[in-house]
Amino acid sequence: MKRLLVLLSISLLIVSCGNKNRGELIGVKQKKWFGEKPYGMQLVEGGSYIMGKSDEDNAQLQNAPARTVTVPSFYIDETEITNSEYRQFVYWVKDSIALAMLARKADELELGEDNKDGIGEFAFQDADTTKLNEFQKYMRANYYDVSEDLFAGRALNWDANLSWNTEDYYDQAYAEVMDSLYLPPEQWYNGEIKLDVSKLVYAYTWFDAEGAAAESKRTRKQFIDRTPFIKKEAVQIYPDTTVWIKDFVYSYNEPMHNDYFSHPAYQDYPVVGVSWGQAVAFCNWRTNFKNGYQREKGKPSVSRFRLPNEAEWEYAARGGIPSGTYPWGSPYLLNDRACFLANFKPLRGDYASDQAVYTVEARSYDPNDYNLYNMAGNVAEWTNSSYDTGAYEYVASLNPNMSFANEFRKVVRGGSWKDVAYFLRVSSRDYEYSDTSRSYIGFRTVQDYLGVQKVKIK
Repeated sequence: MKRLLVLLSISLLIVSCGNKNRGELIGVKQKKWFGEKPYGMQLVEGGSYIMGKSDEDNAQLQNAPARTVTVPSFYIDETEITNSEYRQFVYWVKDSIALAMLARKADELELGEDNKDGIGEFAFQDADTTKLNEFQKYMRANYYDVSEDLFAGRALNWDANLSWNTEDYYDQAYAEVMDSLYLPPEQWYNGEIKLDVSKLVYAYTWFDAEGAAAESKRTRKQFIDRTPFIKKEAVQIYPDTTVWIKDFVYSYNEPMHNDYFSHPAYQDYPVVGVSWGQAVAFCNWRTNFKNGYQREKGKPSVSRFRLPNEAEWEYAARGGIPSGTYPWGSPYLLNDRACFLANFKPLRGDYASDQAVYTVEARSYDPNDYNLYNMAGNVAEWTNSSYDTGAYEYVASLNPNMSFANEFRKVVRGGSWKDVAYFLRVSSRDYEYSDTSRSYIGFRTVQDYLGVQKVKIK
């Protein structure tokens, strides 16, 4: 017994000597977090404000009674998401689909990365199992091969030199795969081979935290099965360019239909023809795209990009001016030089009097005091909030948001190039159905600010 106690004492002494915390509570230290401002975004410091119509409700909608709410700090895009920025998303999806199809074809032909002169260059990165570490071998044996999709989870070779130029096709197998991404010859016109944009589908998963919390509250269990709340989405992400024709009956807008999204002349204009679901998919892609870079550099992940809720949107639109009617503060639509301050439909339908017939570049007119452009006019903007005329009566006063899965009406804010001045007011609310796209609705994204800024003691 004594010998056992002596051995136990020695072992405890060894453990204590080898432990750097000396038995003290020092916490689990992680890498120091230095939050950086995302590219193209502005930090809006949180605070309280009177949300809703503090002035007369001229339209008598009674859907935005004034109330005091508080929102935390967040980053928000300086401009609406542009055609150029959204095309980066489209091109990434297009390339990923092509790489996946080429990798599957190489797998079918039993080609590996050693076949550098042909389609084998695009083989899955785990095609050569001798290069896998033990964890990768375990994942492939236990998860990849039991999925409904035999290729699910396998890494693509993003370093392969993917070419969309027909003169640079590697071999017949490569040509066969790439040809399947285009429309059949009977749908060509003017001698142009057109990409089948219906195949540009972005698939992703997300966790329904609100649904899980409601289930936990209902069952009074802290730990529940997460599986029912992991949602899978597959979204066709190419903008609907036909909105320029569908939105206006007996109106000639074919040039906008043909060129607005694809021509470089419009690359810095806000993207339109994007539904609420497509905007949410873009946010998910932007988050994964950034965090992929963070992982490569060994840095912590950033908070997700998302659509703003309408309380955040209105707070940002006001630009720190509590009682302003418009983002520039004053109740007037003209500056001291008699120039309109936004792109909308003034003077009983004189579209051109504000120097624009349709949309303008996203960085046009003067920004508000948060350095945000076109928070009124140009294009209306999707928010994350569901629309309910009485929502202000029952949502929380702290970071309020009403978002129901079965409510397909989503709040849009800010008014657009085809709207009258009433919809440009920072307090005005409107809605559109989540599966609908319009020639006058775009979006911008926000990102949560992690932590709080250090309090300065005077």
